[in-house]
Amino acid sequence: MRLTKLEHATLVVEHSGDRLVIDPGKFTTPMTDAAGTVAIVITHEHDDHWTPDQLERIAADSPGLRRFGPAGVVRAAGAAGIDVEEVTAGDEVEVGPFRLRFFGGRHAVIHSSIPVIDNVGVLVNDALYYGGDSFTVPEGVTVDVLAAPAGAPWMKIAEAMDYITAVAPKRAFPTHEMLLSRAGKDLSNARLGWATEQGGGRYLPLEPGDTVDF
Repeated sequence: MRLTKLEHATLVVEHSGDRLVIDPGKFTTPMTDAAGTVAIVITHEHDDHWTPDQLERIAADSPGLRRFGPAGVVRAAGAAGIDVEEVTAGDEVEVGPFRLRFFGGRHAVIHSSIPVIDNVGVLVNDALYYGGDSFTVPEGVTVDVLAAPAGAPWMKIAEAMDYITAVAPKRAFPTHEMLLSRAGKDLSNARLGWATEQGGGRYLPLEPGDTVDF
């Protein structure tokens, strides 16, 4: 399998000629070449993780694809005339060559004044884990590659470091970093890299367009 990191929170996984897209949001360059996509996973309803335009562009290249997300995404996408299949923590779905297992259920707290929304983490083929906007640890799972949040209104770097040490992945890379300056990314990479190494893993400071095989 090959993972390509795009801007912010968008990931593309390729396996046996098929593609899985995760969280194609507004901070990601419009996806105009998504042929072969069999599924899209949307972890939660915030528009930095999905937009109707991104979903429609991907579907134009890959008619018949399936879309998965928690209840909040189902409602938001439905209001835009887009069908999404509801998934919750504990669900498992197989689509094409991808086995998807879902974890969590709730977004990390941003502030007491802001309602906490639905959020699911996804484990792809028992190897790649992306928690969306949460620090949910996939219990009982050995994670090969972890997408680790680098910067967001809902987190501080200490939480991301603790999250990585709890998961103890073989490899980790940064995601959710478009709100950071270059200096902020460098600082985050240093801290997340240290945390990855504590569990014997290797940190990959991927930039948009970079790939990793797993």
